[in-house]
Amino acid sequence: MRSKPRVLAICIHNSARSQMTEEFIRQAAGDRLEVMSAGIEPGSLNPTVVELLKEDGIDIEGKQTRSVFDLHANGERFDYVIAVCDKEAAEACPIFPAEQERLHWPFPDPSKAEGSLVEKLAFIRPIRDTIREKSYAFVRTILPTDDRRPGAR
Repeated sequence: MRSKPRVLAICIHNSARSQMTEEFIRQAAGDRLEVMSAGIEPGSLNPTVVELLKEDGIDIEGKQTRSVFDLHANGERFDYVIAVCDKEAAEACPIFPAEQERLHWPFPDPSKAEGSLVEKLAFIRPIRDTIREKSYAFVRTILPTDDRRPGAR
């Protein structure tokens, strides 16, 4: 029996973009895909991103970030690897081999948001929305219609 396709979302810190990508792919695919995220220099979760994901019913409060190097050292293999680094960080964005396809979805860096919480939310919300749309479209592309979670966009 074929195992579930495995997807890895990667960026520099695994604090925002890759976390959102992981969660939205999981939300759209349910248990039909195995999804993880990691970074080259794992940091701590971006608290504004944590709040924005709650708007979509996703709670990652207290989730640990992960190192792409640890995954590689453990021999992890993925069918799809999605790098979500922005164009400026593309050279530093970690390289991880993909069994089927490696994708690059350049999104602006949420850590560049400044100001009050309201200003940070306003800066990051469109990034979140675009990541959600791209993640749902990806799931629609790789899973047959009958394999997608009911109600997923």
